[in-house]
Amino acid sequence: MDIEPFLGRTAEALLTHDVPMQETAKHQFPARRHPQPALPSRPPTTKTVFGDMSSQAGLKALDEFLADRSYIEGFTASQADAAVFDAIPSPPPQAFVHLRRWYSHIKSFQTERALLPSAKSEFVLPPAPSASSEDDIDLFGSDDEEESAEAARIREQRLAAYAAKKSKKPALVAKSSILLDVKPWDDETDMAKLEECVRSVAMEGLLWGRSKLVPVGYGIKKLQIGCVVEDDKVGTDLLEEAITAFQEYVQSVDVAAFNKI
Repeated sequence: MDIEPFLGRTAEALLTHDVPMQETAKHQFPARRHPQPALPSRPPTTKTVFGDMSSQAGLKALDEFLADRSYIEGFTASQADAAVFDAIPSPPPQAFVHLRRWYSHIKSFQTERALLPSAKSEFVLPPAPSASSEDDIDLFGSDDEEESAEAARIREQRLAAYAAKKSKKPALVAKSSILLDVKPWDDETDMAKLEECVRSVAMEGLLWGRSKLVPVGYGIKKLQIGCVVEDDKVGTDLLEEAITAFQEYVQSVDVAAFNKI
């Protein structure tokens, strides 16, 4: 059966009609592009549990932490590594070998960091609130400020009371126990008179104690006498000078023992 009469000019037109190149260009579809994940911006803080990552001290602490570790947390890269990486404002110096090794390794995960497992702990500290924030300005005052002022007033009163109480408490007086050897000229020296002369020495902060005669040799005895003195008021030099002033009886004075009380 001949179908040409049924097709007519329509079939011929379809078979013989050439499509212009301009028309073809109009219907070209754009090439499909796969969007690249944007790298995260640096967080507004460089403060971490290792210190400030903008300081040499903070970088050094992190470098020492990574000396025997490959990752901040666990044995695989995680969001903990990504967070600390973002806290470092610029590539670390060459001196921090361990830190640079870790930094380069974690940098290779930037395009797929969203797939990293979550961190178990927080290693980056939250930024401190801005003191100049308008939300923090209270033009009419608040109860908290009034309470703070009242607390400050009470604290000042307590400090003043404590200072007054402390000023009334007597200060601790440093004292010493001294044992003196007082030697006479010879065996004919009146030792009773010698001791009387020694005890006649009176000073503020001086208290005489027990005494005894100790044989020296050839019938000569020395006076051994103890005393308690206040260190700020009486010294051994002052005592020796006062006792040796009795030249008729005293030949010399020596310190036999000296102990703090």
